[in-house]
Amino acid sequence: MKITMIGHSTVLIEAANKRILTDPYFGLHGNPAYARVRPPAHSRAELSDVDIVLISHNHFDHTDRKFLRMLPKSVPVFAPAPSAWMTRLKGGRNVIGLKAWQRTELDRVSITAVPARHVTFTVGYILEAEGQRIYFAGDTYRASFMERIGREMRPDVALIPVITYRIPMTMGEPQAVEAVRMLAPRIVIPIHLGINPRSPLMRTNQTPESFRERASQAGLNAQVVILKEGESWTPTPKT
Repeated sequence: MKITMIGHSTVLIEAANKRILTDPYFGLHGNPAYARVRPPAHSRAELSDVDIVLISHNHFDHTDRKFLRMLPKSVPVFAPAPSAWMTRLKGGRNVIGLKAWQRTELDRVSITAVPARHVTFTVGYILEAEGQRIYFAGDTYRASFMERIGREMRPDVALIPVITYRIPMTMGEPQAVEAVRMLAPRIVIPIHLGINPRSPLMRTNQTPESFRERASQAGLNAQVVILKEGESWTPTPKT
């Protein structure tokens, strides 16, 4: 298994001979409210050969129209069931809507949609492959459903947003620490780091490094792994 940060919430997970891409976003400029901080590590064309795409929700920084239109029709694109039609409008062809706690299997990879809480229809995902469970949270606030995810799904790795803005759209550092406490993963990889408010008034001084320090001070056992664009992480064998 190998997890590579492409940028923002776009992560490439390679496991069981599958290439799984989360929340594809390759835009370079953001939108009128948010600027792209750094370009993605790979282009749309370089990742158009993936086997599976997971979409947590349909906001601009999580669904890339040009990329979805490039994908072969054989590639399944998983999305929240209530808004799967919107993913199709954005270019997805083989779109499969999943409800929270709905599970599906593709060869040696299991995918379970799990609850998420955001300002739109959204889900997270648990991937199971090669004896590892990866929780991709997408954009979500901390909520009690994370206790169930931790208790029943027991994720080894949690990909969670840890940075917020003056108008919080995801978890900030204190909420992310509590989320990690409920999830109890071995590894935490911060995501949602690729855009920043254009207005200085909307920014905070929170960073992945300050989150890691806060998690350590809270006595959490999880290791916080900070991946920059193009960097990868591979798990050590379980003992």
